[in-house]
Amino acid sequence: MEVHKLLGHGFLEIVYKDAIEYEVRKKLIPYSREKEYLIEYKEVILPHKFYADFVLFDNIILEVKAAEGGISDAYISLMLNYLKASKRKIGLIANFGKDKLEYKRLIF
Repeated sequence: MEVHKLLGHGFLEIVYKDAIEYEVRKKLIPYSREKEYLIEYKEVILPHKFYADFVLFDNIILEVKAAEGGISDAYISLMLNYLKASKRKIGLIANFGKDKLEYKRLIF
């Protein structure tokens, strides 16, 4: 919320990610940025991977968006797939693309 309060909407996602990284570092929150996850299919690991924007406390996946249209069903589906692939249970989508910060918490 602090990031949206200070930056508002209209920037690219990368700007918000940089500001969020500043905030989690300042608050000493354990995190990984652009954490790589392998995708397992049957008995093989697929060649393509996915990268979570942030993983907080080694448990919560945070996906950052800057979409004027809001949090779409496609973003929700993507997060559910990320949770399944990463074996994490909690996902948070934060959208900075509107006048007011929009967020959605998902439990898998």
